[in-house]
Amino acid sequence: MRGRRQQGDEASVGAGTGRRRSGRLGIAAIAAAGALSLLAAAGAQATTVTVGSVLPIGAPSVKFEQVKTLFNTALPEKGASLVSPVTGAVVRWRVQGAVGGPFFLRVLHPNGSGAYQAVGTSGPATPSGPGIQTFPANLPIHAGDLIGVDPTNTSDEIGIATAAGASYSFVVPSLLEGATVAPTETKSGLEIELSAEVQPAPAITAVAPSTGSVVGGTSVKITGTNLNAASEVKFGTKVAASFTVDSETQITATAPAATKVGKVDITATTLAGTSPLVRADGFTYRGCTVPKLKGKTLRAAKRSLRGAGCKPGKVKKVHAADSKKGKVVRQNPAPGKVLAPGSKVAIKLGK
Repeated sequence: MRGRRQQGDEASVGAGTGRRRSGRLGIAAIAAAGALSLLAAAGAQATTVTVGSVLPIGAPSVKFEQVKTLFNTALPEKGASLVSPVTGAVVRWRVQGAVGGPFFLRVLHPNGSGAYQAVGTSGPATPSGPGIQTFPANLPIHAGDLIGVDPTNTSDEIGIATAAGASYSFVVPSLLEGATVAPTETKSGLEIELSAEVQPAPAITAVAPSTGSVVGGTSVKITGTNLNAASEVKFGTKVAASFTVDSETQITATAPAATKVGKVDITATTLAGTSPLVRADGFTYRGCTVPKLKGKTLRAAKRSLRGAGCKPGKVKKVHAADSKKGKVVRQNPAPGKVLAPGSKVAIKLGK
């Protein structure tokens, strides 16, 4: 049944060194994990939010006994979040008391009627010991989704803590991707020791300046949230000529050249997704879209040029038929060309 898994870049990272050596070891592991999270937030990675258990210390490891999907359905502890508060991507996940494996993190979407849909599965992760284990991931998740865990074998174990008001459920057998199933059974007063870090999707709240030339090259400050670790910035459908992530709230990007004047949306993409389109992300390309001047009087031609963001260039009078005297017979550049704002258009006028 493992053939249905989506293979990711998961690799186990050992954080535990023994079954349950002491409470101090558990506290140290939690402190180390917290320090790593803070370092990540301060460095190249974006700040994350946590969903799942607070991983209480000292919970025993319990066998799955069946290959099933296990997930918490109530978490009463302060700091615990049963569902993801944001839309983004799971970038790391943790278990405590896990033995055996490999294990798979699963994202579950409640349907509002007591059932859950399987909407994503990580690659395999094998713990090196029953202490707190951290595994990398890149798994989309939406606000309101839960996380669960699948074992590989019936002999696999996971930490289960006793907590008043807590509960977990399971589905037998493990959910197939896309399936929506109600829990097979729910256990009260217990919770599985499973949590995940979610990187929120990026959002743009302002761009400055909000206009630039169609030839490109405008340096634009993009302000927003969760912009750290951005992998791509686009102006409409075109990739930025270059960009630098200044901080989690700012990117400096160089606008690419455009093929037409008008407004486009600037978007930023991270592994958590692409920023949604909003009014604040608009960038307007200014330029000269050369109008058709042939047959116009000089006065009308100049008016048309100014209205298109262009300027009249050299005017040369040439011999022409009586019907074309006083009117434009040729122009350069040709109609439809998109040039820098204020570009000049040469005119040949009949005489």
